[in-house]
Amino acid sequence: MNRLEQDDYLALRAGATILEEDGFGEKVLRLADGTMLKLFRRKRLLSSAAWSPYAQRFADNAAALHQRHIPAPVIIAVWRVPSIDRDAVHYHPLVGKTLREMRREGLEAHREQALKAAFTRFVIHLHDCGVYFRSLHLGNVVYTPDHQFGLIDISDARMGRRALSKQLRARNLRRLEGIPEESEWVDSSAVLSGALQEKPRTL
Repeated sequence: MNRLEQDDYLALRAGATILEEDGFGEKVLRLADGTMLKLFRRKRLLSSAAWSPYAQRFADNAAALHQRHIPAPVIIAVWRVPSIDRDAVHYHPLVGKTLREMRREGLEAHREQALKAAFTRFVIHLHDCGVYFRSLHLGNVVYTPDHQFGLIDISDARMGRRALSKQLRARNLRRLEGIPEESEWVDSSAVLSGALQEKPRTL
């Protein structure tokens, strides 16, 4: 992880649009050139982020997903920014719309059913590839212009060498199942049985 000095940081974020912030400050910026800058703070003094920074996890997980041929952001750089006490990852965003955006905009019934079936196949494919995505919900799954599903906000994903066990598959579905508007987007029984043993199809 390289060090980014204050003057260079200010030059980088000149003309940026703030996409996400909280009471502690800026979190996600769209830079003037269309690339993204995601800022991470260490939430606790004693935290795994001390030796495994979230920004580096984001970058490492993007590389691991690409190795598995799963669309994800393309990393440009990872920095430590001491002047604002943040780590940062600079990346090209994944082009497309999140499934949450598509659902809210409205879909024809047959289109929605096709997307739900394809999404279930995608989740099975993730689990078969050893991907445990803690933030699995429709807001973090992008449908790309070339009809693939990809992942964003990936700093808390875990990449294993083997397919997930049934117990881990069930645990991975819990967050999605807890969102009333989104739980019906995945066939949980199919995911747990691994019944659809095939790669996601294009639509």
